Amino acid sequence: MSTTLAQAFYKNFLGHTTSWYKTTIIAFLVINPIIFSFAPFIAGWLLILEFIFTLAMALKCYPLQPGGLLAIEAVIIGMVSPEVVYEEISNNLEVILLLIFMVAGIYFMKSLLLFVFTKIIVGIRSKIALSLTCSFASALLSAFLDALTVTAVIISVSVGFYMVYHRAASDNNTDSHDHSNDEKVKSHNREDLDQFRSFLRSLMMHGAVGTALGGVCTQVGEPQNLLIADKMGWHFIDFFLVMAPVTMPVLFFGLLTVVVLEKFKIFDYGSTIPDSVRSILETFAENESSKMTLEFKASLIAQGAVAILLCVSLALHLAAVGLIGLAVIVLTTTFTGIIEEHQIGKAFEEALPFTALLVVFFTIVGVIHELHLFTGIIHFVLNMEPSTQPGMLFLANGLLSMISDNVFVATVYIDEVKQVFDSGQIDRQHFEHLAVAINTGTNLPSVATPNGQAAFLFLLTSAVAPLVRLSYGKMVWMALPYTIVLTLVGFTAVELFL
Repeated sequence: MSTTLAQAFYKNFLGHTTSWYKTTIIAFLVINPIIFSFAPFIAGWLLILEFIFTLAMALKCYPLQPGGLLAIEAVIIGMVSPEVVYEEISNNLEVILLLIFMVAGIYFMKSLLLFVFTKIIVGIRSKIALSLTCSFASALLSAFLDALTVTAVIISVSVGFYMVYHRAASDNNTDSHDHSNDEKVKSHNREDLDQFRSFLRSLMMHGAVGTALGGVCTQVGEPQNLLIADKMGWHFIDFFLVMAPVTMPVLFFGLLTVVVLEKFKIFDYGSTIPDSVRSILETFAENESSKMTLEFKASLIAQGAVAILLCVSLALHLAAVGLIGLAVIVLTTTFTGIIEEHQIGKAFEEALPFTALLVVFFTIVGVIHELHLFTGIIHFVLNMEPSTQPGMLFLANGLLSMISDNVFVATVYIDEVKQVFDSGQIDRQHFEHLAVAINTGTNLPSVATPNGQAAFLFLLTSAVAPLVRLSYGKMVWMALPYTIVLTLVGFTAVELFL
């Protein structure tokens, strides 16, 4: 009986994942306390690698469960205290509120987004022009909005396109939220399905990298930008101008990379939309136009007005992003007739699992902070010759941001550098150069992995990722050319102009 019960517990552990994955997670949980007892520093780095492993296996098991087990163990064995975890969460409350409310707000604007982007995709037949439009639009929006907000738009639009095709190809009007079985789509035309998935993957990755290209440019583009601007006393225009010698060349070469990738169809880019899918989307656009009742027009106008209000509010930073998102929910639902609780509840299904995962991630960040895992690298860079510090700081920030949270890395580095400046060891100009290196270093090379940028992690763990077969490895592979270009151009610009 006991053996049978033990087998049942093992079978239930992490659900229907493969045995080797379950065994690996159990091995992690057993090994960590042993190593931590005699080598805490090594155990800390091991925990980071283990958490990255759970992210890499996101399509096999959502990282919340295995990553959460690692986080709980870290607290139990003393790697980090609950107080430190709470402090990390408190410091990132604005990001959490953004995920809870802003992503839900975007959900209620999906009709407008799908209507507009369907017109764009159907109207622009050149894949290069379409990719450039997607990347530049993401960069422009991210310069004034938050990258997670723009990513939420990308996800919403991609899911919308996939479901339009899914319904048409399967000739089945069942609940559009049931993604568990698309066998009818596969049997309809597997080749078109695979090509359409590749098409959507490439546009999503162009858009995701675009959020990094634009987000690095302005004070409101990324959370760490606000932090750095506050430490330096920079306002919106000041921040843009001081970053421009690095960010503008990076933006140019980033957009040029879009053209090269699509032109030569490398790194899984270059797939065009199949004719059958284009026909389905054209039919969908025509049907939507034919169904343009006064109520639907009024709904689109209301969503458009709220979208304008959203952009103005975020650009002027009138309130915390999450609070603006809550206002979007209230206004959009009010003027589109959504008044029932279960209708509103659906909007939160996408963001809340990721919000929980992000809290788990903050626990891992707390371990990094408590065990001083990055301190040695920081001191090593700051002990170099002043002329080499900006470039090395850029690379060090980039490397650490690939495996950790770029907001945390920027916070640690800017605090350390400010202490050096306050002590009189460096002058104001050198302090500004180091601040530019920190901002660009945490924003640009961090596109290498989903760990570095919350927007990438959000995309990886979203509902659309399994639909288009966007795995951790696939995302890293598709981001690789951007990582190389953005890192080389950014480093060169830092070396030349700082």
